[in-house]
Amino acid sequence: MGAGPGGVATALKLSYLGIPSVLIDKATFPRDKVCGDAISGKVTTLLNRLDPGILERFNRQAIQADVWGIRFVAPNNKELDIPFQPNYVRDAQAAPGYVARRYDFDNFLVEEARRRDNIQFLEGQAVQEYSRIDGGWQVSGEEGALQVEARMLIVADGAHSAFSRKVAGLERDFRHHAGAVRAYFSNVGGLSPDNFIELHFIRSVTPGYFWIFPLPGGFANVGLGMRSDILRRRKTNLRKALFEVIEGHPALRERFKNASLVGEVKGYGLPLGSKRRPLSGDHYMLVGDAGHLVDPLTGEGIGNAFYSGFIAAEQLQQCLAANDFSAGFLKAYDQRVGRVLGSEMRLSYQMQKMLSYPWLVNLLANLIAGNRRVVALLSGMYNDFALREQLVKPWFWLKMLWRR
Repeated sequence: MGAGPGGVATALKLSYLGIPSVLIDKATFPRDKVCGDAISGKVTTLLNRLDPGILERFNRQAIQADVWGIRFVAPNNKELDIPFQPNYVRDAQAAPGYVARRYDFDNFLVEEARRRDNIQFLEGQAVQEYSRIDGGWQVSGEEGALQVEARMLIVADGAHSAFSRKVAGLERDFRHHAGAVRAYFSNVGGLSPDNFIELHFIRSVTPGYFWIFPLPGGFANVGLGMRSDILRRRKTNLRKALFEVIEGHPALRERFKNASLVGEVKGYGLPLGSKRRPLSGDHYMLVGDAGHLVDPLTGEGIGNAFYSGFIAAEQLQQCLAANDFSAGFLKAYDQRVGRVLGSEMRLSYQMQKMLSYPWLVNLLANLIAGNRRVVALLSGMYNDFALREQLVKPWFWLKMLWRR
């Protein structure tokens, strides 16, 4: 269920494994999806492994901006440009990341699903009821408009999944959840020529952050996010706070003076992967946001949705081989997701907490700025999990300071 990145990734992987599936979504495509629009290298790596032709077709589209790094802006306005690859040479075929509107990217994925003969795609079909039947599940729509029986239900219907909440029991925990608002602007000044995505740690919205992600055609995805328990405690209106930052922050006010809001500001919730949760049960698995697998630091969920979708497809292959769809057998899915993604998300949660102190962010920015050796070292953290683990250890920074 769900034809976003997690659902389509699952269906595509199943298709290439020779396993037919039914892909169901309440929307008709193309459709908008509120998101930061960032696409990590996980996605392109997995697509290329599945079928290089898919990635070639994606790169022929004009829907994405190639992203080559991150610009961190500390509360003291110190800017740090960290490339995803040291000494990189721009090549659209090898970009380490992208930004693309979900309206375009999700539709591209759906069109890939339509190309596969063993994926039955049912769009414009809302699932209203889930019923256990002998040997699996039955999903139904209003007044019998939809009725599908399956031995395995793979749930990828997003952050507000009713199945996840009512059947799997994944209740919202505001300490492990974030709220965000997103808006599209044209003509934002000062964007990086290499499309570095920008994360601004501004004292007035700490411990959240403000972002600017470049899009094709002179547009940018602009937003603000903060952990939900803090939002509730402060009674913060994120939409109001977004414009207060744009209009009140001296550097950003200058960059937005000729910018225009395109469309409306939209809000959304992010179920963060900083708390381990059950992801499966008898004849079902949860994928992506439905399994609360959003990165706690960056808020990026597409890459983890892809990964969990591919893992779910491979687990289903094992279920079919063993003719075992029980909760006990499916624990292997939870374990593999935890092994592949869990450590990374726990680390992101630690970094999220570390970056919630403005004085510490300023100290690190002052330490790193102008130090090419440290910048080159940090460039490796995108692909080196062991290095990222060092970033939350005080002795690592003391060593950097000592060598400066």
